[in-house]
Parts: sequence; C-alpha cells; structure tokens
Amino acid sequence: MIKTVGYDPARRILDVEFHNEHVYRYEDVDNAVYAEFMAAESKGRYFNEHIQYGYEFERLT
Repeated sequence: MIKTVGYDPARRILDVEFHNEHVYRYEDVDNAVYAEFMAAESKGRYFNEHIQYGYEFERLT
C-alpha cells in the first residue's frame, strides 16, 4: 500500500506515495503523529486509522 513517506517538520507537511504511484500531501501533521506513524508496526493500519481522513490533503500525482 504505502511506498514512501516524506515529512517536512518546519511546514508540518506529510507526503505519502502509494504503490499505485499516487502521492498525497497532508497538511498540519504534528511531529508526534509522524513519529508514531514511522514507529507503527503496520504503517498502513496507522495511516488508515489516524491520518487518511484526519487532515486536509491534496493529491499531487
């Protein structure tokens, strides 16, 4: 599901690339949320439960 993740702590922007090559940008993501996401045993589950619809987002590609 998730291919790569990028995070800009200064701008609090999280970019998530999926295996289908779509990239989504999530805004105002706290550093702690990013840290929990990276530490999660299942990044897909964490993303679905805590990020996917909890933040403003836009599709980049």
